[in-house]
Amino acid sequence: MLASGLAVRAEQPNIIFIFADDWGYGDMGKHGSTFCQTPNLDRMAEEGIDFANFTVNSPVCSPSRVAVMTGQFPARQCIHQHFQGVKAHIKRGMPDWLDPQAPMLPRMMQEAGYVTGHFGKWHLGSSADSPVEDAYGYDAFATFNGSGKNEIPKGGSVSVDRAEEFILEHQDQPFFVNLWLHEAHTPHLPQERFMEQFKDLGEAEQVYASIIAEGDEAVGRILKLLQELDLDEKTLVVFSTDNGPEHSTDDKGHKGQGLGKFYSVGETGGLKGEKRSLFSGGIRVPFVVRWPGVVPAGQTDTTSVVTAVDLLPTFLEAAGIALPEEYAPDGQSVFAAFKGEEFTRTKPIFWEWRGGDQQEYTWPSLGIRDGKWKLLVNPETQKMELYDLESDWAEKTDVSAKYPEVVQQLSEQLTIWKQSLPTEPPAVALSKARKKKE
Repeated sequence: MLASGLAVRAEQPNIIFIFADDWGYGDMGKHGSTFCQTPNLDRMAEEGIDFANFTVNSPVCSPSRVAVMTGQFPARQCIHQHFQGVKAHIKRGMPDWLDPQAPMLPRMMQEAGYVTGHFGKWHLGSSADSPVEDAYGYDAFATFNGSGKNEIPKGGSVSVDRAEEFILEHQDQPFFVNLWLHEAHTPHLPQERFMEQFKDLGEAEQVYASIIAEGDEAVGRILKLLQELDLDEKTLVVFSTDNGPEHSTDDKGHKGQGLGKFYSVGETGGLKGEKRSLFSGGIRVPFVVRWPGVVPAGQTDTTSVVTAVDLLPTFLEAAGIALPEEYAPDGQSVFAAFKGEEFTRTKPIFWEWRGGDQQEYTWPSLGIRDGKWKLLVNPETQKMELYDLESDWAEKTDVSAKYPEVVQQLSEQLTIWKQSLPTEPPAVALSKARKKKE
């Protein structure tokens, strides 16, 4: 059972999760970006903990977000790629939207007395009859790539505006906010004031730096509002991004509709891989935590192994809320690490990635991290690579031939995990058009 919100309301912190889109680990100024500037995010890291060993649970947006919402690996919901269209979903063995009856972080917060809001990107469904966002446990929402109800534009500051309005309205009660930014996903919609700021950069870098600056400004706006409302010491703020940086192409897009992938020049900070890859550059992303008085200031944590499915149990522990008895999380609470205490991970991390028809994105398709070891696999070709992440953070040296017993052990764990997954998407998450086709 969930703890009563009324019983512990006075001590419950507000929780704000800011989730950016397609940032590389190296896009933060603090992480050594060669051309982007992130003064607000760097300040947030100086006032909290910068986790260097955080990964998301998919190298693309929709399944990555499913992991945050459910606290379970997205393959448990048969969500292996981004939501697109019925034909693509059938081919990928996916539902047409995230089942709203799945375990859901906002609903757990809501049932424990929190007022909940979601502002910005959604992308947890793609169908004319997808559920409206409030079916997932939200009291208020305004989204793009969503149900179409309370729809807002991708560009500009509307997502942040709505989040600020929500915080102002509910400042006297515990609130949970998902603020999911558009930046730095295409289409790029740079503002003139940022373009002027970065006018001395090359064409692609100017646009990308402007987009990152807009996302960084959103972080600054939220932190400033919390300070003005005297909510600093009552609010846990977490920043991250859904996957690594997009691959740059020669597509410049159309100015009337936004700019294309030519301007996608994010940096991984030397990590191999990018968006759509299970190598570190595709899934190791910025992760910054701030809560004055609880999270120690100015630390960089390079040892705690943290992943996106940990957010649900961590946020609930921070709020003093018990996990539902019937719920089986894939993640574990890392609240001790948030408080600067020693933390040792006890659960392995699994990845499944179905990269579609593009051969460059089909390797690797499965992964596991357990302790210091990370094994990457393509079952069809029997290709495997093993990395010691304690000594090889950037995954440069495959040591599978040196440690065959580790490869065998991790392979067996992967097989058991795969056997535990559903083979068909839930019927309640199939569109009417899909059911007619099938």
